[in-house]
Amino acid sequence: MTTPVPLDPQKKMDVDEILQDLETYRPRRKGWVWRKKPAGGIRMGPFHYRDMSEPLKNSIGLPASKYFDHIDPQPAPVVTTEIASGRFEDDLRRMRMAAWHGADHLMVIRTTGQSHIDGLMEGTPEGVGGVPITRKQIRASRKACDLIEEEVGRPINFHSYVSGVAGPEVAVLFAEEGVNGAHQDPQYNVLYRNINMYRSFVDAAEAKRVMASADIFQIDGAHNANATAKAGWLVMPELLVQHGINCAYSLAAGMPRELIGLSTVPPNAPPAPKLWYDLPYAVALRDFFSDFKMRAQQNTRYIESDIEEAIRTHTVDTLISMLTSADIQSTITPDEGRNVPWHYNNIRGVQTVKQTWAALDGIKEMLSLRMDGPLGEMVRDIKERAVAFLEEVLEVGGYFAAVEQGFFVDSAMYPERSGDGIARNGQGGVGADSIVPRDPDYMAPVCAHFGENHLPEGLDKPCDPIGGCTLCKPEKIVYIDELDPEDSANRRLEKTLPYRKGNLIRPEVEWAGDGMVLLQLAIPESEPYAREAALEIARRMGLEDPQVINLMVLHPAEGCFLEVKGRVTFDVDRTTLKIPPKVELLPEDELREEVKKIGLRVVAATVGEDEHSVGLREILDIKHGGIEKYGVKYHYLGTSVPISKLVDAAIETGAHAILISTIISHNDIHRMQMRKLAELCQEKGIRDRIILIAGGTQVTPDMAAETGLDATFGRGTKGHHVVDAMIKTLRARGQL
Repeated sequence: MTTPVPLDPQKKMDVDEILQDLETYRPRRKGWVWRKKPAGGIRMGPFHYRDMSEPLKNSIGLPASKYFDHIDPQPAPVVTTEIASGRFEDDLRRMRMAAWHGADHLMVIRTTGQSHIDGLMEGTPEGVGGVPITRKQIRASRKACDLIEEEVGRPINFHSYVSGVAGPEVAVLFAEEGVNGAHQDPQYNVLYRNINMYRSFVDAAEAKRVMASADIFQIDGAHNANATAKAGWLVMPELLVQHGINCAYSLAAGMPRELIGLSTVPPNAPPAPKLWYDLPYAVALRDFFSDFKMRAQQNTRYIESDIEEAIRTHTVDTLISMLTSADIQSTITPDEGRNVPWHYNNIRGVQTVKQTWAALDGIKEMLSLRMDGPLGEMVRDIKERAVAFLEEVLEVGGYFAAVEQGFFVDSAMYPERSGDGIARNGQGGVGADSIVPRDPDYMAPVCAHFGENHLPEGLDKPCDPIGGCTLCKPEKIVYIDELDPEDSANRRLEKTLPYRKGNLIRPEVEWAGDGMVLLQLAIPESEPYAREAALEIARRMGLEDPQVINLMVLHPAEGCFLEVKGRVTFDVDRTTLKIPPKVELLPEDELREEVKKIGLRVVAATVGEDEHSVGLREILDIKHGGIEKYGVKYHYLGTSVPISKLVDAAIETGAHAILISTIISHNDIHRMQMRKLAELCQEKGIRDRIILIAGGTQVTPDMAAETGLDATFGRGTKGHHVVDAMIKTLRARGQL
C-alpha cells in the first residue's frame, strides 16, 4: 500500500492521485469521533468562549473574522453538510471545502434512491441514474477524508445510508471501509419504501450488530414523518414513539447507547409561530431520550428554492439546538428545490451554524427555559400523548399491527385520527416471504453476526475457522473497479482534465467544468411576464438552457426578484489573465504608530463637478473604519471642489497628502482630474513632498502610474488600504 501525498493548502486536490492504488488502500481509522470541548472553555483572540470546541489547524473563518484577529471559533456539536452531486470524484473537492469551513460530518447522498437497491452494486457504472454506494466510491471518499482531516487537524466523519433490502450487505461494506456514521431505521424501510416489515426488522438487527462492531454511529429516520405528514406539528407524539422503538430495537440488537442517535426535525417553520411548537418538542425529546445523542436537522418540508429563507429558518433552528443541547447540527440547503447541488450552499449552511453558535455562545448560562408556564405545559402534553400512543400500539398487537392499521403519519394530533396514515400489509411489500429460518446447526464463521450461531467451542474469534473474516483481515476483501470503461470516473476525469490541471477555467456549482452560473435579476413586471423576461434576458446574455429556479414577488404589479441558472459555453484561459500583485497591508497597530509619529494630515474632496460624497466619507470617517481610525487628521472640503482649491488648501494646512474622489467617468473626466492634480502640484513645486491619491468606482490600481499619482483605488477600498499606501510612500521617500 502506497502512502498518499499530504494535501498542500495552496494546491488543488489531485483527484487522479486519490483514485490510484485504491485496491490496496485501507482507512487510517474507524469509528465515530466527537469534537473536543475544553472543560473550562476556550480562549481565541480577545474572547473567551464557553461552548466551543478546539479550533482547526487550517480553516476559513466567517467574513467578519478579519476584524477579530482572524479567529475561527468552532461550535461544540459536530456540524453536518450533505454532498449530493452524484459524481464522487467531484464530491471529494466539495468535502475539502466544507471541512475548511468547519464541517466534520460529511453525508454523501446519492441521486439513486439507495433504499430501492436490492444488493451491492460494486463495479456498477454511473449510468444507473446516480451513484449507488460502491466500494470504489467509499474507498476514494474515505481516502480523501483521511487526507482532509490531516490538513484541517480534526477527524472527519464520513456518512451514508444503511437502508433497503441490501442493508446488511451495505453495513458490512461500511464496516470494512471505515465509514463512520450511517442512517439505519427499519421503520423508514417499512413506511416509506414499502419493504416487508418482518424482512426490514430482521435485516436491521444484522446491520446494527455489524455497525456496532465498527463503532459506526447510527442515526435514525423518524424525522421523515415530520417532513411527510400534511401537518408536521400534529405528528409530534408519533415521532417520539418512532424514536423510542428504534432506540429500544437498536439496544436489543447489541448497539451501545453512545452509538445511537435521533434525527430530529423541527415540526414547524415561519410564518407559523415556530417557537411555540419546535421548542416544546425539542425539550420533550431531550427529556425522554437523555441517554442518546441528538442530530438536529432543518425540516426539508418547508424549504423552498430561496437560500435566504432557508438560512433564516436555520438560524432559529440553531437557537433551539443550543437551548436543548443538540449533539450534531445539520446544515440542510434548498438544493432539491433548485435541482442543482450548489458547491457554495454547503458552505453557506456551515457558516450559518458557525455564525449563530458564536453569536449565542454560552446562552444557557445567561438564559434558562421557564418550565412553570406554557412551555412546561406543552412539553407535558406532548409526552402524555406519546405515552398514550405507545400504549395503544401495544393494545392492538404491537408495531406491525399498528402499521397495518395506519397509525403512523396520520395528519391528526393523537388521540385524534384522520385516517390518512401510511398503512402496510404485514405479509406484503418488497422482500415479502424472503425470510428463511436458520437450521438448528447454523454456523456463520464471521464477526459481528446477529442471532443464534452454533460455533465450535474454544474459539477466540468466530472467524477463526476460516482464518479471519474481512472485518479482521481486510486483505481478503475483493476490490472491484468500475466495469464500464465508457461510463466511469476515469472517463469523466479525462473530460475535465483541462479544467482540473490545465489552463482552462469555467465556473462550476455541481461538477468540474459544468459552466453553471446563477443570475439574479429584479424585473418590474408581474410574475408571468417577469419569468419569461428573465429567461429571455439570460438567453441574450449567452446562457445555455436557462431556468428560473427562484421567484419572489416584490409586489403583484410592481415587480419580482428572480434567480436564473444557466450554463456558459466558453472557457477562460488562465494564461491570458493579468493578476495584479497582491498588496500586503501593514498591521494596523504599526500604521497607528507611524501616523502618530509624523502627525499625518490630509485634505480631501470630491473634485470637478462631481457631487458624490458617500464613498469618500467612508474612507475618511472613523465610523466606517476610515483613516481617522488610525489617527489621521483630515480637512474635508466637500464636493465639486476645483483641483486648484484643493492644492492651495494642502499648502496652507501643511498637509502630507491630497485625497480626491472622482466618480464621473464620461469622456475620461476621472483621468483628466487625476492628471490635473499631479500637474498642478508639479507647477506649485510641492510634488516631491506631498502624497497624491485618487479613488472612485471607475478608478483602477494601474491608473496611478498612468496619471502621475502615488496610488489609485477602486471598489472595495477601505481606510486601511489608504493609510497603508500613505505610510509606504513616506517610507519610500525617506520621510519616515
